[in-house]
Amino acid sequence: MLDRLEAIKARFDQLGVALTNPEIVGNNKRFAETSKEYRGLEKIVNAYTSYRKLLDDIDFYKEALEGDDEEMRELAKMEAPALEEQKTQMEAQIRQLLIPKDPQDEKNAILEIRAGTGGDEASLFAGDLLRMYMRYCERRGWKTALLSESEGTVGGYKEVQLEVTGDDVYGTLKFESGVHRVQRVPDTETSGRVHTSAATVAVMPEAEEIDFELNPADVKMETSRSGGAGGQNVNKVETKVMLTHIPTGTVVICQTERSQLGNREKAMTMMRTRLFEEKVRKQEDEISRHRKSLVSTGDRSAKIRTYNFPQSRVTDHRIGLTLYNLDEVLNGGIQELLEALQFAENSEKLAKQN
Repeated sequence: MLDRLEAIKARFDQLGVALTNPEIVGNNKRFAETSKEYRGLEKIVNAYTSYRKLLDDIDFYKEALEGDDEEMRELAKMEAPALEEQKTQMEAQIRQLLIPKDPQDEKNAILEIRAGTGGDEASLFAGDLLRMYMRYCERRGWKTALLSESEGTVGGYKEVQLEVTGDDVYGTLKFESGVHRVQRVPDTETSGRVHTSAATVAVMPEAEEIDFELNPADVKMETSRSGGAGGQNVNKVETKVMLTHIPTGTVVICQTERSQLGNREKAMTMMRTRLFEEKVRKQEDEISRHRKSLVSTGDRSAKIRTYNFPQSRVTDHRIGLTLYNLDEVLNGGIQELLEALQFAENSEKLAKQN
């Protein structure tokens, strides 16, 4: 482990020097890539620095135990056990840091929620999920912005897209991809019978320009007047933008901004993300052929979680975790679930390393 940490420290120092190189500073793409790698290694290097100091302290007390100074020997006897315990804990933390990260984890994300089986009730549940994620993002200090929405006939959403920006957004929310099932008595149900409905969540890493080059010549743009609230300008001017990627037929629509330019810029980001996500999805599918993981497949067809209202119960089927605090979860309290999923993924990765 020490050899690996030394190599990481050497790479970190090399990157630090590179970030002062005028050639790299003047090249936006190279500077962004170098800065990203530097930040990614910083936590490991800081932990390694603390670990090396701890090893030096342990060596010092070992020498003191063998020395002639009685006072130092007594001090070493008192301090050594605590240092050994600290060493064990620090080694476990460093092993966690050395687990290979998904290169997409640090990215912002686009979260897409679609009503599934269950009609109006599914649309209402999709709205509940959107509020849950927005409140969770508030707790984390992440910024959110609605990109597109299609409202249900009695409320909620048939489909809604949310952009989330912050630190390690995709790495945190990626476990939410899949089918979320709800069991409750709908407001329209007079006999009190529990209905089961579902909504599908897809979490995509937001593509940056350095990730995916989108040729503008491959994109056809159409405009129209936006519907809904927004004042006279929105209704009179063609601000709504629809982009079509000609080679793949991928279509995105954006009408949340007040200007056509604003909607076009957001729509281009959405298009880049869609195409980049498809590229990433193909890579993940290739990887999943070689491994069978319940936690990190992100399979949209898999039922991942059930929200049972009569019992105030939330069950994540991938890791067998059940919580009885449904109201808190729907109010954004999903950190315990996400941490358990992250722990399960890391344990799986550690088992493969050993």
